[in-house]
Amino acid sequence: MFTSAVVLQEPHEIAVRDVALTPAGEADIVVDVDWSGISTGTEKLFWNGTMPPFPGMGYPLVPGYESVGRVAQAGPTSGYRTGETVFVPGATCYRDARGLFGATAQTVILPGARAIRVPDALGADAVLLSLAATAHHALVLPDTPAPDLVVGFGGLGRLIARIAIALDLPAPTVWEKAADRRADPGSVTAIDAEDDPRRDYAAILDASGDGRLLDTLISRLAPRGTVTLAGFYAEPLGFAFPPAFMREARIHIAAEFTPADLSAVTGLIDSGRLSLAGLISHRAPARDACDAYATAFGDPRCTKMVLDWRRNG
Repeated sequence: MFTSAVVLQEPHEIAVRDVALTPAGEADIVVDVDWSGISTGTEKLFWNGTMPPFPGMGYPLVPGYESVGRVAQAGPTSGYRTGETVFVPGATCYRDARGLFGATAQTVILPGARAIRVPDALGADAVLLSLAATAHHALVLPDTPAPDLVVGFGGLGRLIARIAIALDLPAPTVWEKAADRRADPGSVTAIDAEDDPRRDYAAILDASGDGRLLDTLISRLAPRGTVTLAGFYAEPLGFAFPPAFMREARIHIAAEFTPADLSAVTGLIDSGRLSLAGLISHRAPARDACDAYATAFGDPRCTKMVLDWRRNG
């Protein structure tokens, strides 16, 4: 059994080609994917070759952990039925490519226990569930106050602001350097950092992934303030010690989301308190993935790119 998939052959080389699938087991489901989101965090690092080494990493690889589709086959112990719509957070079902994280393909096979049922009404917006869970995880870290400043207003930053409001937390100030991506009808309007005189933020949450900002963020903290790093930083991080020392600054790191975060955001969506609408800025047929990845990584107007596998013919 073969499927068409996005394959990172090596850094800076993307192809859409057929790859062989491993057989499905009794606890597995076979999913015909409709949409796959492109991550401008981890996938960009794989693409440009700057992802720090970790077990299982290598090329060629099928990226992605943001796919949505319908169950085409369901194993007898998978817990699913044919036709159900599911979110696919990753797959390792390929014979001739690594699955890191493996969801960006026309057909995927994964254990039913890993898939997540989603309402049909969400459509392509359901690809945002991983990003929403990541935002939720950063907001609810133990011993970390709710942010009064969020840095970066891409997809992650917008979801952080929307989820903060959905959780009845105060709406944060948001910094965004690109003027044409500062407005989000679903949450707040971002501002340029140069227009913000405040230097007394109790909690800053960085969603930009730009480690060079750390000194700037520390300089904007109130005494005993917290900077939470919610992006993924390929380069070593550093900061000037005296300003951090004077403020007794705390630096927290938000890691991967958990099943509890996914459950929380799906609950917010089901209750109507959280909307994912309007966050996808660009869509492209999966066959045009090479151009789509270039747009996702290089166009500041792109807050989320989605590949449409239904238009792959």
